[in-house]
Formats: sequence, C-alpha cells, structure tokens
Amino acid sequence: MSFANEFETRALQWVFTTGSPTRPTSWYLALFTSNPDEDGSGTEVSTSGTAYAREAVTFTVSGNAATNSGAIEYATATASFGTVSHVGVYDASTAGNLIAYAALSSSKAIDTGDILRIPAGDLDITLD
Repeated sequence: MSFANEFETRALQWVFTTGSPTRPTSWYLALFTSNPDEDGSGTEVSTSGTAYAREAVTFTVSGNAATNSGAIEYATATASFGTVSHVGVYDASTAGNLIAYAALSSSKAIDTGDILRIPAGDLDITLD
C-alpha cells in the first residue's frame, strides 16, 4: 500500500512540529473501481442501491508491517459494484481522509448477489 497525502502531512507534523495531529480511532476499508491516488480522487463503489458501505478494519502491527487482524466482509451486493481494482483505508465510514491505498493483486467484478471477503492477514501496509 502507498500512503496518501493526508497521512504524509500528519506524519510530518508529528515528527517536525510541536503540535500533534489528531490520531484516528477507527479505520474503514473502501473499495474502488479506479486508482484513488494520493488525493482520493478515484471512483469509490457507489452506495446508491448496491448495499455497499465501507467496512471497519482493525490492524495488528509487527515490525514495519500492519496487517488486518480480522476478516473483512462486505454486505451481499444488491446491484453490481463494478470491477473492484483498488482499496483505500479511511479514518471515517463516510467522507473522511484517505490514509493509504493500493491496487488489488487482481481485479474482481462484484455482481448482484456476490459477497466480497478479505481474510484476516491478507491486507498489509508496510514501511520500507
């Protein structure tokens, strides 16, 4: 995953200023049909008539990697989500700030009746 502009700004503020940015207390995984890029400008799956909503995600950290500690499961699609190609971690269930984003190892078409599941340990964020 890559870090978004918002995270980079918060990290620099934390390291190089005396003020402290507010730390998010919850994280949510968003699905995208195009690259959200550092500014979150990609196309997130529509919430209109699809049953899509960002799902809460928790992480465990070991060394330089954060990994989802539990499975993430989206509601059964009531209409096509489209072809999901990217994910993004946000600090809010709607709107909010994009913290990190990545392309999926393979895109996945989510059609009516499908359920997208991400097993525990399959979402990794690393610092190199």
